[in-house]
Amino acid sequence: MKNALALIGVSTFLLASCVGNPEGERAATTDAVETSTVADGITLALDTSASQVVWHANKVSAEHFGEVNLTSGAINVSSEGKITGGSFIVDMTSIDVQDSEGASRDRLTGHLKNEDFFDVEKYPTANFEITSVSEGATANDLVIAGNLTMHGVTKNITFNAKVTESTPASVVADADFNVAREDWGVNYQGKADDLISKEFNLKIKIVAKNQA
Repeated sequence: MKNALALIGVSTFLLASCVGNPEGERAATTDAVETSTVADGITLALDTSASQVVWHANKVSAEHFGEVNLTSGAINVSSEGKITGGSFIVDMTSIDVQDSEGASRDRLTGHLKNEDFFDVEKYPTANFEITSVSEGATANDLVIAGNLTMHGVTKNITFNAKVTESTPASVVADADFNVAREDWGVNYQGKADDLISKEFNLKIKIVAKNQA
């Protein structure tokens, strides 16, 4: 009987400590690749007021989401308006939580900024530089690969993007994918009975325009 109760207790603990990743396809992740420093084609400036990065992560007892600000960037397009490259800078000190209010929100935001997670005092920015662009499943789909530098680590990620506008004057594109935070050294697991998902989701909207 004692063994049965012990087994039930262990099973309950394991179920309580299981956590699923947020919905989204995980970006393929490899070592960083060499990039060209020469801009190819027309350069469109990132519209930071219209662009957006939304993060989403799970833990056993809850899910959390918020935003982080893009501070600058550019998209390169050909004379036909096809995306050929680009790069972006993210202000990690701007990360916030939008699913709670008051002290709870402040506490979680502070935790995300400290050494357990993104250590924004030491690593105040993240950046992404496109390394390749290829055609996707439809005329409006692209497969984007690029070096993502975050928390002092650079990895190359590949993900799908949906392009709703792409001309020599403007680009509007969206992406929705997961990354495994441990690949960037963000290893905090959470409490034993309230573990945090190994992946977090990013929903990104990029708007870039010709500033001339």
